[in-house]
Amino acid sequence: MPKTENSQKPHDRMAAYLAADLEAVNALIRARMASEHAPRIPEVTAHLVEAGGKRLRPMLTLAAAHLCGYDGPYHINLAATVEFIHTATLLHDDVVDESGQRRGRPTANLLWDNKSSVLVGDYLFSRSFQLMVETGSLRVLDILSNASATIAEGEVLQLTASQDLATTEAVYLQVVRGKTAALFSAATEVGGVIADAPDAQVRALYDYGDALGVAFQIVDDLLDFQGDAGAIGKNIGDDFRERKLTMPLIKAVAKADAEERAFWERTIEKGKQTDDDLGTARALLDKHHALTETAEAARSWASKAKAAIAPLPDHEIKEMLSDLADYVVERIN
Repeated sequence: MPKTENSQKPHDRMAAYLAADLEAVNALIRARMASEHAPRIPEVTAHLVEAGGKRLRPMLTLAAAHLCGYDGPYHINLAATVEFIHTATLLHDDVVDESGQRRGRPTANLLWDNKSSVLVGDYLFSRSFQLMVETGSLRVLDILSNASATIAEGEVLQLTASQDLATTEAVYLQVVRGKTAALFSAATEVGGVIADAPDAQVRALYDYGDALGVAFQIVDDLLDFQGDAGAIGKNIGDDFRERKLTMPLIKAVAKADAEERAFWERTIEKGKQTDDDLGTARALLDKHHALTETAEAARSWASKAKAAIAPLPDHEIKEMLSDLADYVVERIN
């Protein structure tokens, strides 16, 4: 699959296949992010929602519903719900992380203020629950409300674990499963549920989303050290500067000698960083093969995602989902 041709990327092929549904999702998003009394809400929301994101998570919901033969209207509601939850978490995350750039553009909290970002995020969470309820499915409500709670739990866990050098890869994966994979797995799972698919198929879709989400986040954390700022839409080294113990750092810390550990204690635990520290950190990651091992972990999770959906019925969408798992890790080649 040529990587240089956008038309050949699996998420682009999926977007073309789901074009009519995505248009309906976008129309619903625009309608539900409106506010008669608080014009700042659509201003802030539009800045992020219309910033050129791939709509990957709502596409997963639509794809899962199509794969399971759904022909009703509520996959549109659920896809919009997933996007609202995602957007709300981004607004909150940028405040927590004091970020200045998202998808290559200034963050909402930078353009407006922290209060606006937090409150508009709250508004989008509320809208997402309205959209869920309209499906009339308690099971859907259970899945997405649990995902929302798990996302918040993952973010809080990250606050306490990210600057603690005792944090293990197991704790890191718990954070990732919370803050990222929970919404991926919920997105695919509700697509099967709304289609009234057999439990085995719903579980396969959940497992696919979970593994894809973990792979996606590991790759994102890896690209923070070796990516291109223009391509990933944020500054290289942001995680290090924000003192986040992601998988590459955890692997390097585990192999550190006394001098290296002192470096990590100063830069991560104490937050005393100089302009040269990012270069030193990168050199230590290379020394201990932390980036290579992290890439291997990402590929392993992508393989788990593909294996999860292998038993599902043959379908063009199934091939796209499998190719998407490959593409997530191709970004690190």
